[in-house]
Amino acid sequence: MGILYLKWASSGSSMFVFQQERATARCRRARHGVIVATGPATEAPLKANQPLTKHDLIDYFLSGCKPKDEWRIGTEHEKFGFEFETLRPIKYKQIASLLNGIAARFEWEKIMEGGNIIGLKKGNRSISLEPGGQFELSGTPFKTLHQTCDELNSHLYQAKTVAEEMGIGFLGLGFQPKWKPKDIPRVPKVRYNIMQNYFNKNGLPGVESLLMTCSVQVNLDYSSEADMIKKMRTGLALQPLAAAIFANSPFSGGAPNGYLSMRSYKVDQVDKCRTGMLPFVFDDTFGFEQYVDYALDVPMMFVYRENKYIDCSGMSFRDFMAGKLPAIPGQVPTLSDWENHLTTIFPEVRLKRYMEMRGADGGTSDMLCALPAFWVGLLYDEVSLHNVLDMIADWTPEERQNLRNMVPMTGLRTQFQGRLLRHVAEDVLKWAKDGLDRRGLNESNFLDPLKDVVGTGLTPADKLLDMYYNKWENNVDPVFRERCY
Repeated sequence: MGILYLKWASSGSSMFVFQQERATARCRRARHGVIVATGPATEAPLKANQPLTKHDLIDYFLSGCKPKDEWRIGTEHEKFGFEFETLRPIKYKQIASLLNGIAARFEWEKIMEGGNIIGLKKGNRSISLEPGGQFELSGTPFKTLHQTCDELNSHLYQAKTVAEEMGIGFLGLGFQPKWKPKDIPRVPKVRYNIMQNYFNKNGLPGVESLLMTCSVQVNLDYSSEADMIKKMRTGLALQPLAAAIFANSPFSGGAPNGYLSMRSYKVDQVDKCRTGMLPFVFDDTFGFEQYVDYALDVPMMFVYRENKYIDCSGMSFRDFMAGKLPAIPGQVPTLSDWENHLTTIFPEVRLKRYMEMRGADGGTSDMLCALPAFWVGLLYDEVSLHNVLDMIADWTPEERQNLRNMVPMTGLRTQFQGRLLRHVAEDVLKWAKDGLDRRGLNESNFLDPLKDVVGTGLTPADKLLDMYYNKWENNVDPVFRERCY
């Protein structure tokens, strides 16, 4: 492991061994505190008894360290609801009826805000709404891919059972294919109003990303600071490749948009200070402290007090820690405030008490199961992880960023280091399969949908475009049938 790291660190392997031992020890000490399950969970913050320190923020990440036998897999995915008869996006009134119906029939607990139903909860899983009414499942942290895929299929069965009786379907694409932002109903969540106002005030093109996109992501654990570093670097370097393999958003406004993944392109345009490839992760000095410094410098959007969101967009979390936040003068943050702040940062890989692999379009149910399989095979197996680290060791920051820039348009046909990205994907997919095989849980079949994509070089978006021109007679409407769950 030290030899591999020499490709990243100019200070020599002895320094790495020291840093690794220190990081592992720090994680062991942190583990005597709270053990946090993989997956999104933010409680309403309590009043702070004393000011937070930077060390507290570092310890927040340290408390996520888990031994390998406690690593879990948490999958999240979004989908568009639409009316079968008109193909129009469903309105909030329909969404509320849908949520109430699922709650009544399948015994979910309702989540309310200001008298409006905004989600459901059952155990460690939840159903939530994105700003444009996108329907999201945040799954339970499971040990195996079989469990997370079973949960996904159970959720789709429940949602469809109620939705189809209402004349509603769910669409598995990465970007709204037909309607424009003005056609998308808004969800009555104050948090989203504040976010949209922030983007508008700062002249940022965030609205389309908020209203028009759907993604699938997987949340994975780390055992130590050193393990986190390796996984962050691997995840960031390969996010463009994942975006290419899962590209599934070639339409917008009722026609081809010139991209294979319009979602990937739009997300990258939202706000450069809170999105992107995080080049500092590849610096020799990177660790939990450097991620804290990065997050502290990302402008805030809101704080949450007494069940209310307070707009503090553009203000500094550093000032908040000093009790100098103008929106709530004299108050200092809790760790829940820090956790809420982290949810307003959208890099290609996001660090919390776990790691979020965020770079894939929403898609068909088999592709939703394939994404966690892809990342588990690479990141939860030491051999596969080190194979990737070896491969990406000489990738420059410029190459990584150029790959991120090109993939939304050219997918697996992107030229990279003298060969097609498709051929890089062949190596990576083999390592992912090998990693799953070594887990011994018969999980590698979840990668089967990716074999065809990588083998042919044709992404889901390429196949949709072929149908659009050759089968659908330049009409985008059939995509609602083709990609309906």
